[in-house]
Amino acid sequence: WPTLVAIGAALGIGRAIDTTGLAAFSATHLITIFEGFGPVGVLAGVYLLTLIFTENVTNNAAAALAFPIAHAAATSLGVNFMPFAIVIAMPPSGGFRTPLGYQTHLMVYGVGGYRFSDFVKIGVPLDILVMIVTLILTPWFYPL
Repeated sequence: WPTLVAIGAALGIGRAIDTTGLAAFSATHLITIFEGFGPVGVLAGVYLLTLIFTENVTNNAAAALAFPIAHAAATSLGVNFMPFAIVIAMPPSGGFRTPLGYQTHLMVYGVGGYRFSDFVKIGVPLDILVMIVTLILTPWFYPL
């Protein structure tokens, strides 16, 4: 039940982010920060933003929050949105740094006797590895 509420709320907030102009505002700042690295740099920025969301809220909420920002960034750059969509999908599918990112992480967290630091030790290298592979392969399969 709480998961459904979180997903529903995130979808509503994602829509609000888009309609209020916050997505365009955020995308402009994201582009400003990462534009020195070109469109792939902005793609990396969207990945990092989505990963930060994932590590702090549920995976579905992270994708719902990042989608309008990524769409606005792709539109502002005038590039194909598909690589941005893929980059939005990957961090919520993992989010290994904290047990909050995914439901199965929470299930093993309590039952397995893991500590939060266990997730950080193993999760940070996994997050970095998935990010590198995603940012290399995504533009290759879906050109910007």
